Amino acid sequence: MPRKVLAFRHVPFESLGMIADSLEDYRDIRCPDARVVDGLIFMGGPMSANDDLPYIRQELELISEAVSRGLPILGVCLGSQLIAKALGARVYQNAVPESGWYPVDWTAAAARDRLHQGLSAPETVFHWHCETFDLPPDAELLASSKACRHQAYRVGANIYGLQYHLEVTPEMLEDWRTEIPTPIDPHVNAARLKELAAQVFGGWCDLVACSKTG
Repeated sequence: MPRKVLAFRHVPFESLGMIADSLEDYRDIRCPDARVVDGLIFMGGPMSANDDLPYIRQELELISEAVSRGLPILGVCLGSQLIAKALGARVYQNAVPESGWYPVDWTAAAARDRLHQGLSAPETVFHWHCETFDLPPDAELLASSKACRHQAYRVGANIYGLQYHLEVTPEMLEDWRTEIPTPIDPHVNAARLKELAAQVFGGWCDLVACSKTG
């Protein structure tokens, strides 16, 4: 039986990127009705999870409802902050903005995590954010960086927040160059990022495929 995933994009230039590759591999059908989906994805954007905007309020409500239904949820950048806020955590300015290619360090919890098995050495991923968050209650920290402690987390078995951008392709980064305040090379770690994206997003799609939703 085909699974349905609903993705929320906040700005045109923040596409699903390599997440879409994993969704296509799993023959995902994107459906506009949040009441009949098997998983939710929340992408990034320049707005804040704290902004008093109708669609931000709606997304926070949808996340809370999805949690109560046991749906798999994936949040990237702003999406990870929205999940954290919906689960009761604080979202606030990071000590310094992060933009560009920087390493993340995996925690011991990541080694036990279904999506991150086998990852132990630091990996260079792409960052572009000014805000961060406290970990939601019962969350396990999966990754940190020097500039931002809370880079990735899991809540329960199937809710994931990634502060960094594992989904970006060189083509996306070419489009972002005019928006990002620091010079970047779109191709510097593209091959390895593609491998990591296939592992993490493919693993999340496995969770959707195996989920029993209410």
